[in-house]
Amino acid sequence: MLWPDEAAAQATAERLAAVLLPSPNAVIELHGPLGAGKTTFVRLLLRALGVEGRIKSPSYAVMESYELPGDAGTASHFDFYRFGDPREWEDAGFRDVFAAPGLKLCEWPEKAAGQLPPADLQLFIELMPDDSRQVRASGAATLVKALA
Repeated sequence: MLWPDEAAAQATAERLAAVLLPSPNAVIELHGPLGAGKTTFVRLLLRALGVEGRIKSPSYAVMESYELPGDAGTASHFDFYRFGDPREWEDAGFRDVFAAPGLKLCEWPEKAAGQLPPADLQLFIELMPDDSRQVRASGAATLVKALA
């Protein structure tokens, strides 16, 4: 799919949120270079899921968690960019987070290679010369279909 602008990414996030609700429980990986729009898409998805207030990038904290409205549970946003060794994932205690129900949104999952559970959805975001984004999705059919 093509995201010519942020509005197109927002529409995708809203379609995905509609499929994830009422109780999001999935691992979503976001792949792409710096500046591709991974964090922006996570923010759009969290907003579509009803998160209000400030949504911070977990670049330095590695993980930021958000309570979803009602009884929808928790969404955890990870940024593994600064990991130098995949074992840092285990050392950080993330095994318990991933074992619990809830939505896990993972940027730079390759930096935690071999530690993460299988993804329910993978988004591969490529920044194009005209600043649009070319996006390829793979994973659970219901989630991939929701993006189209």
